[in-house]
Order: sequence, then structure tokens, then C-alpha cells
Amino acid sequence: MLSNIGVPGLILILIVALVIFGPNKLPEVGRAFGKSIREFKKATEGITDGIKEDLHEDLKEVKQESSDVKK
Repeated sequence: MLSNIGVPGLILILIVALVIFGPNKLPEVGRAFGKSIREFKKATEGITDGIKEDLHEDLKEVKQESSDVKK
């Protein structure tokens, strides 16, 4: 997502953020943004892990049923 921005783009974003929020408020905004991203990643990892567990259980059941049919 951010791979297409480049250094000039990042500098421009930083300057705009500095103008909008000011030098005193910018660290607070950065921390809040970082915390939000961290929580979002954590939530998506939880969802992904849940889906993987469900698929693993389903695969286990299918393998068990197929081995029962072979007998």
C-alpha cells in the first residue's frame, strides 16, 4: 500500500500533517494512528487464525471420513 509513495510523497505528507496538526499535537496524532493500526492488525490476525483453525478441523473431518469409507 505505501510502497508507491516514495520519499517525496512521505515528505509532503509530513509537511501537510505538520501544518494541520502543529508541532505539539503531531506526536499525539502519530501515537494514536500507530495504536489504531496495531489494533487493526491484531484483529485481522485473530480472524485469520480462526478461519485457519476452522479449515483445519474441516480437513481433519474429511480425511477421517475418507479413511472410514476406504475401510
